[in-house]
Amino acid sequence: MGNILLISENDSIVKKYKDLLDKKHNFNSCCTETSVFDLIEVEHQDVLIIDENIRILNLLLTIKKIRARQENLQILLLTNGHHIEDEVSKLINGFILDVYPENLLISTINTHIQTKNNLDKVFERNKDLANSLYKLNVLYNTSSQFSGTLDTKELLEYMSEGLDKSLSYDLTSTISFGFENEPVLILNSLYDISEELVNALKFRAILNYKSLFDGKEIPFEIDDRNLKIIKKIKNPHEKFTFSIFQYDNMFAPIDLGDQFFGCIEIFKQKSFTSDDAAYFQTIVRQVSQPLKSAGLYKEIIEKNHELEKLERIKSEFISIVSHELRTPLTPVKNALSILSSGKCGELSENAMRFIDMAKRNVDNLTNIINDILDINKIEAGKMDFNYKLMNIHSVIENVKTNFECVAKENNINFTSVEENNLPDIYADSQRLGQVLTNLVSNAIKFTPQGKSITIKSELKNAQDININPCFANEARSLKGDYVIVSVTDEGIGIKQENLLKAFEQFTQIENSLTRKVGGTGLGLPIAKQLVKAHNGIIWCDSEEEKGSSFHFAIPAA
Repeated sequence: MGNILLISENDSIVKKYKDLLDKKHNFNSCCTETSVFDLIEVEHQDVLIIDENIRILNLLLTIKKIRARQENLQILLLTNGHHIEDEVSKLINGFILDVYPENLLISTINTHIQTKNNLDKVFERNKDLANSLYKLNVLYNTSSQFSGTLDTKELLEYMSEGLDKSLSYDLTSTISFGFENEPVLILNSLYDISEELVNALKFRAILNYKSLFDGKEIPFEIDDRNLKIIKKIKNPHEKFTFSIFQYDNMFAPIDLGDQFFGCIEIFKQKSFTSDDAAYFQTIVRQVSQPLKSAGLYKEIIEKNHELEKLERIKSEFISIVSHELRTPLTPVKNALSILSSGKCGELSENAMRFIDMAKRNVDNLTNIINDILDINKIEAGKMDFNYKLMNIHSVIENVKTNFECVAKENNINFTSVEENNLPDIYADSQRLGQVLTNLVSNAIKFTPQGKSITIKSELKNAQDININPCFANEARSLKGDYVIVSVTDEGIGIKQENLLKAFEQFTQIENSLTRKVGGTGLGLPIAKQLVKAHNGIIWCDSEEEKGSSFHFAIPAA
């Protein structure tokens, strides 16, 4: 059965079609433009038959207006076979001739009714498809927004926007525990809501939240006194009433396994479809992982602030303590020097031995304090450097001179092998001297009597430098020519797995000799940072019980 409308002034034509069609279809007829559009507005028509001989309305204009209102309507022109205007022909779906037999006439109309029904189905499917594509696009865009932020407030706003675009809700009620330092109820509403309605929504949200756990332990205790309200109103000129509780609604927790972030309820005057429920659940699930990441990010930021504060306190404490320790050491050292010089009277051999012991320990304590101050300055970025063009030869000669007596006292053969005509480097000679001093000092500490220590200098291109695989990551940035200084000893050596540990702060490789010589374990970390400040690298090769080679490379100027 279809809806058929005939437009004709001819009573005999109207009677003929009424007798033919009225039994199996809803048949109407009219002959004025006003009545045509009234009938179309009241009820959609399937087939419209227009008598070409009607004179009281403009045929072309009327068809155009009808077509604008009902695109799928099947328009048939009742004609005697006369010439039809091209514009009219383009707007109609077919013709009916007066000479058509009744069975052909009925068949033609039925065919067009079926065509109209098929077009309506296609139109609805296309409409549903377009709606689905739109919602999928919203999901994609919302997901992209979720992945682009670690701010809880923005994540909840993106969730609300995504739900609004895909579901056109009237109101959402969201409890969040990560938005601020207290639980928050966020009300996103199409219209304004009274305080009474706000209180009702608050109690409803709390009850919904507690119902999720059904006797189990509730993650966060909330009540109407500690639940902060945030309202976001689109149109404040109109107000919702309590009738909103009669709207269709959906509810879901915002969680990720055992991690709970809140819950959301959504209201809409029109009924939600099964597709709407799927989109709702998808968006709520999608926001859970970013909310977890946002929580972790927030914790990291807070921990970093705490660590920065502790680092400042530690640096200030080390600086104060170190200076307070160094201040009394100076007069102690001066007093020991005066006593050992004999200015206060002649001392016995035993007394001199004890004074020398005290002087050595004062020197050791001074060196420890200086190491702690240096590493503290380096970490704080306050180490001063005086860069200038220089030759590494002067640094090597100075360090060698300073340690020759110490090496001789320990019965160690101390030599240097320097390449001639090394290019200058752009460096701080005092800081490079500190690096080389640390390396030679360590070599002397860990080299038994009768063994050798050698300082070597040479020029190499980055491609020709043979670096231990343990330090490969640090060597990737090397380019061009480098002046390389090496300190090689025949000492106790280091296990391969401990090479990197040697450059860590307050670390000493455990063995009997390290316990004997002691130390802060800061010499190599300080050397590493000083070399790094010169755009160079430091590394070592070692074999246990056979010796070690420590190398540092500085770019040639």
